[in-house]
Amino acid sequence: MMLQSHSRFLLQTLLTRAQNLDKAVELDYQWIEFDDVRYHVQVTMKNPNILLLSVSLPNPPPEAMSFDGLPLGAIEAIKTTYGTGFQILDPPRDGFSLTLKLNFSKVRPDEAYRNSLLTKLASIREVVMGAPLKIILKHLATRTVAPELDRLVAIMHRPNETFFLVPQADKVTVAFPMRFKDSVDTILATSFLKQFVEARRAASLSSAPSCSWSPTAPQELEGAPKETLSANAGFVTFVIMPRHVEGEKLDRTVWNLSTFHAYVSYHVKCSEGFMHTRMRRRVESMIQALDQAKPLEKTRSMNNKSFKRLGLNDANHTNSK
Repeated sequence: MMLQSHSRFLLQTLLTRAQNLDKAVELDYQWIEFDDVRYHVQVTMKNPNILLLSVSLPNPPPEAMSFDGLPLGAIEAIKTTYGTGFQILDPPRDGFSLTLKLNFSKVRPDEAYRNSLLTKLASIREVVMGAPLKIILKHLATRTVAPELDRLVAIMHRPNETFFLVPQADKVTVAFPMRFKDSVDTILATSFLKQFVEARRAASLSSAPSCSWSPTAPQELEGAPKETLSANAGFVTFVIMPRHVEGEKLDRTVWNLSTFHAYVSYHVKCSEGFMHTRMRRRVESMIQALDQAKPLEKTRSMNNKSFKRLGLNDANHTNSK
């Protein structure tokens, strides 16, 4: 199961507001989604057609490419994706990395167009956090390398954590240091990742990016800061070729790579929950079996007659008679 690129709660909030523009309703919602991305939606009674969407991203570590708290190329990506329908507020609201202003009165009334636009807005996380990765993969599609990039590029994908890219004209190598806080999660993730690599060898997946797992940092990460290479669940490496980023494949590849750690964490937690459920059912069946194995009562009733269970002394006394 792959994660959806848009925030379901944000999309539902936007659609509900768009369908009730005739009602002056004040909105003030704040929530946090996976990887510590925080959202804030505001609509005031004074300006019911104006919606403010603020997004707060985790603080980027020193090795990651960022400008004013946003990933490389984020502003350009927003302008390309949303066009002139949105206004970027500078500075953003206090405590947030980015604030967008949407005027519903300037959105075309066509329902299909409006829903498509709001779905794109609900995917703001993908647009912003995937911007530097998209720049690199766009160059790969044309078999070039962006001139301003270093040999080893670090991109933030979780709080205080990065993954690494080695861009080349004919391929881009992507390496993920996999870290987990819980020891059980670490064991499950390691097993999952090994099986993940094995599954890639299937004939049906021959066109997918090549994938490898290693308990130690791959050679491509030579020169990376030492503190970024601690990974208790090993390292996963993908090799992205130009055919993987052609046309519509580009956005899908960007999203899948940006959320790979969250994808693994999701399946680890599902596996853990499944095993807990199986163990509970097993314990319940054992308890039921033990309940059914209780000793028989000292007296039984058979054909309306009572029988008394004899002890050893009673049996000897009966035999002597």
